[in-house]
Amino acid sequence: MKILYVAAGIPVPGVLGGSTHAYEVARGLARLGHEVHLVAAGDDPVPRLYDGFMLHQRRTPKALSIFDVWPVLRLARSIRPDAIIERYYNFAGAGMVAARRLGLPSLLEVNALMIDPPEVRKRRIDDALGGPMRRYAEIQCRWAAHIVTPLHTTVPASIPRTKIIELPWGADVDRFSPTDHVDLERGLRPPHVVFMGSFRAWHGVTDGVRAALHLMDAGHNLQMTLIGDGPERAAAEALAARRPGRFRFLGAIPYAQVPAELAKADLGVAPFTTAPHPALRAAGFFWSPLKIYEYMAAGLPVVTADIPPLNTVIRDGQEGALYPEGDVLALAAALARVLQDPASARAMGSRARERVVVGYSWQRHCAELDRILCKMIA
Repeated sequence: MKILYVAAGIPVPGVLGGSTHAYEVARGLARLGHEVHLVAAGDDPVPRLYDGFMLHQRRTPKALSIFDVWPVLRLARSIRPDAIIERYYNFAGAGMVAARRLGLPSLLEVNALMIDPPEVRKRRIDDALGGPMRRYAEIQCRWAAHIVTPLHTTVPASIPRTKIIELPWGADVDRFSPTDHVDLERGLRPPHVVFMGSFRAWHGVTDGVRAALHLMDAGHNLQMTLIGDGPERAAAEALAARRPGRFRFLGAIPYAQVPAELAKADLGVAPFTTAPHPALRAAGFFWSPLKIYEYMAAGLPVVTADIPPLNTVIRDGQEGALYPEGDVLALAAALARVLQDPASARAMGSRARERVVVGYSWQRHCAELDRILCKMIA
């Protein structure tokens, strides 16, 4: 099968979660025997074979992605795909328009709320203009043969739920492996906690640093590595400065380097908080937590907030520990519970690895996409 996959504004290769998603889907479908052409952001206008799929990079700014309609249409006419996948973005839609023009089946990937709640400025502007963005989102949903999303509430209520397939993201369970874990005796070094992700308020990075500082103040010999970047980084670094040498800020590192960093850790923390994010409060936690899946694939126990669906991925006492969302002292206590019993922590990590292999891998995700696509074009 020939597949055209449009991920407007997403840099591939890149360090964003969306970059990992688009790369893993393109590579996974190619490994299943399909000819995959990925349109993504980048500076090289020459198409090239990249890890098993054809990569077509576009310099178009993300906010102007809709203007890629004509290049995407030309590409589709050239390669003659059997189906088109598009990663939804408010100002994109080139793939869906091309599929409509050429009479091809299309699959819409939705990874965030398509219609923002009234608290969001973009929604208020759209309402003031009569709702053109809302109508455009609904049109794309109606054009699509199927919609794939981690949580059905991301899709407008006007769209039949029968069109929607809930499918979580995953981790590459070959790339991330507990066999790579640096298993030093606990007595030779302090426990090591890792945080990975976007340094934005709802990722809770400052909560993670505060919880680690609380444990250090209580006498715990602890180290923490933080991977990623974003607007909360300066605040997190300012907090961490009180304990020189205990925190490492690596910034956004290439995807290929992440497994080696997770191999140095004993525990992964994902202190999500929905309070600063109106869309998460309105639709529920619709993100598929890439960092959690990768922690699990690396054989790490995980501490995260006790909210759905996080508490269905990580079960308290089985793959890690849960705590009430936004409660820094409870987060610190959850970290301590896991770290104080190394044997139990290793068992949690083993169960986490088993769970991600069965239910939350990119391999499983792509196998399900393959099934959906084959059914679409049958």
